[in-house]
Amino acid sequence: MKKLLLTLAVAGAIVSCSKNDEVIDQPTLETQSELLSKSKINLIIQESLEMNGDFDWMSTNAQTIWSAVKHGNNILTIGYGSDPSQFQRSAASNSIKDKLIGLVRSIENKDNATASRATDDLYVDENINVIDIKVENIATIEALLKDTTVRYLEPASYSFQEADGVSARSGEGFGCGFRSQNIASADFRTVSPAARVPWNFDIHNIPAAWNYSTGRGVTVAVIDSGLSPGQRFMNQNFNTGQSSGRSVQKFGTYIDSIWPWSNNYDGVNDKCGHGTNMAAVATAPRNGNNLPVGVAYNANLVTYRAVQNVLIDDYHEKRGVSEALTALGNRSDVKIISMSIGSPFGISRVRDAIKYAYNRGKMIIAAGGTSTSFTTWFGVIFPANMNETVAVTGLKEGRYVRCSNCHSGSKIDFTIEMERNSGSLVPVLSSNNGAARYVGGSSVATATTAGIAALVWSKNPTWTRAQVLDKMKRAGEFYPNKNSSFGYGNIDALKAVR
Repeated sequence: MKKLLLTLAVAGAIVSCSKNDEVIDQPTLETQSELLSKSKINLIIQESLEMNGDFDWMSTNAQTIWSAVKHGNNILTIGYGSDPSQFQRSAASNSIKDKLIGLVRSIENKDNATASRATDDLYVDENINVIDIKVENIATIEALLKDTTVRYLEPASYSFQEADGVSARSGEGFGCGFRSQNIASADFRTVSPAARVPWNFDIHNIPAAWNYSTGRGVTVAVIDSGLSPGQRFMNQNFNTGQSSGRSVQKFGTYIDSIWPWSNNYDGVNDKCGHGTNMAAVATAPRNGNNLPVGVAYNANLVTYRAVQNVLIDDYHEKRGVSEALTALGNRSDVKIISMSIGSPFGISRVRDAIKYAYNRGKMIIAAGGTSTSFTTWFGVIFPANMNETVAVTGLKEGRYVRCSNCHSGSKIDFTIEMERNSGSLVPVLSSNNGAARYVGGSSVATATTAGIAALVWSKNPTWTRAQVLDKMKRAGEFYPNKNSSFGYGNIDALKAVR
């Protein structure tokens, strides 16, 4: 694996950022000429997170942004548009894009004669007003900050790390894992034709809801680490038993390369395991193989390998998630997008892409956050804290206590019980053929909620996203009230489909 992950050992101990209207005080030229160390930049980020629960690059200054760009392969992300709400590509925004590229080139001493180099260090998103471009000169940052057609600037490849400098490679603690486990008989019950219903499905009345809807005709998309080819029941045997007449499609937008300007996509296959687990929670088939069934076992599935693991951290992951969101936004058949992934802090290009998909009627369901004990002070993570997403977190069995490593807060919309008093989590298909494992956190809660949304939409195929979401809210335990930490609470799937 090419990247080092953050010491925030978390499916995302993460917050969003938004451009504010305050005037940015620029330091003197003498101050700006000094390259800030990573530890200094990290301190600025850490202090903002601890004081405000938020961090925004645009609330800093040219020196901080430039220094972070220098520490991140010299890649600058520019969000552009005639006003802060103009995130979608148009003829008008194309002229702005060309102007800004010309501005950067002129300051960076690159002219039109170096066409091949211009191709090497420029990425232009096809759907949203975002470009990535190589920047080495602080004067470029200063000029862009003064330009009224710049919506935001962000160091594209900078990763925040805790001051202790400890980091870890992706592994089980980051949502990844290929191991299979024996599932205890107390953690499931068997239904025809020999499918295992996970223990928490009955708590949310999912099996009872199957009498009214099984997700047929609805397409659920999962943006994650991809789909393992080793689990045949999520591939060639996706249509087995009582699951039939549906489709599974696999795409990849993640580039696994240390070269920032590479366009060699890494493929569709899951090299982490997390994406396969989440896709199975939502859509695994109901068959006679004594394996865990998914919530919407007749729904169609689309998976995207957009990240290496549950953290949206690397430059190529930021691009990959954004490209997956806009591609799904352009598909008329996709109704629901499930995102059990998150970021150390808000990523504006991903925010733009979420708005792009949201404006096309997609229901985007996102994980509220899963972390280790020392990061539980974080609230609801990005992108779950956006108004355009449906935020979900996990609870312990039989009580409104968040799971051992789940986040909660006012942005949460729904909860799913996913941690037993015994400590067992939720049985799901593993990445290995014909095998299962336990998974937990707000990740599995999110994928479960995506499956319930598919049941509701399948029962009411002409409904809009707003109508489906309203029915889900009405099926929440706290409705019409909203709890300050757990939203509308546990969803009763039977009530949602009746």
